[in-house]
Amino acid sequence: MLPLLFKVRHSHYTRSLRLLSLTTAEAFSGIMRKALRHSLRSRFANISASTARWLRKLKGSPWNMEVMTSRFTALRLSLSTALVLVIAGCGTPLSENWSDYTPPAAPAQIIATTPPSAAPEPEKKLERVAPDCSIEKCVALTFDDGPGSHTPELLKVLAQYDAKATFFLIGENVAKHPDIVKAELDAGHEIGNHSWAHKDLSKMSVTAAKKDLQKSDDAIQKAIEQKATLVRPPFGALAPSLKKSLDVPVALWSVDTLDWKTRDTKKTEKSAEKVKPGDIVLMHDIHESTVKAVPEMLKTLKAQGYHFVTVTEIIGKPKDGIGYGTGQSPATKK
Repeated sequence: MLPLLFKVRHSHYTRSLRLLSLTTAEAFSGIMRKALRHSLRSRFANISASTARWLRKLKGSPWNMEVMTSRFTALRLSLSTALVLVIAGCGTPLSENWSDYTPPAAPAQIIATTPPSAAPEPEKKLERVAPDCSIEKCVALTFDDGPGSHTPELLKVLAQYDAKATFFLIGENVAKHPDIVKAELDAGHEIGNHSWAHKDLSKMSVTAAKKDLQKSDDAIQKAIEQKATLVRPPFGALAPSLKKSLDVPVALWSVDTLDWKTRDTKKTEKSAEKVKPGDIVLMHDIHESTVKAVPEMLKTLKAQGYHFVTVTEIIGKPKDGIGYGTGQSPATKK
């Protein structure tokens, strides 16, 4: 009956099952024998001596052993059959009705995630509101011939006093230090053109002078992505015909500190005594002595109530091709 109910298609699998069932039955039978012996020993310890002698006789009688052996055989057969049924059921191929069945996929694990917070908006830089130099005391500090090795230190000093200045740059120096030029612009200072190599433009042809200024403009444009807003010719010399043809204002000066000549910090500091409202002060940031003089100058002028502004701010609305040596002041207001 069993072979008909649990027929296995593959012969090698059937042999494996039979061997497994026999081995399991033998092992189970051995376990049961040991358990029985242990049980009998335990019971012998709890009964009277006479009863123990009777049990020993019964245990040793041929009839009793035959009965016990037959019962163990029946038990072993039942357990082996049950084990074969379980194993055969697990190994038998599915019926045709279930052959195409695909177990459902495990549900996707839902991971609780916190939505990414929006990136913080960059802090908006407040636009500087320049003072009205027609009613406020203003001075425009200007620095020529840079950028140079002392310019970064000068930028730090100006920042400490919230002072804005105008830098008139030499084109070939811009090409060497474009990062300094960008730092000047980022700090809110004004950028002007001071020619390519500080040659006297008044001694050139108009065509050659324009070419020189354009070369410097190109270097500035490359460094900061914008043109210079002013021109200051070397030595302040410029042919009238060239000046009229320029598309930017021309910035000159009203106070010459002579720092380029004296190279003396104390003398440069003393030049602050000459400053009046509306003045444009000429200095050179390529000289260490000048940079060292600036903190004392700023301190002195700030104590007198001066605002430090750019050339364009002190003039107001400068016009292209026009030269300016001074700017607005309360005394000149009409």
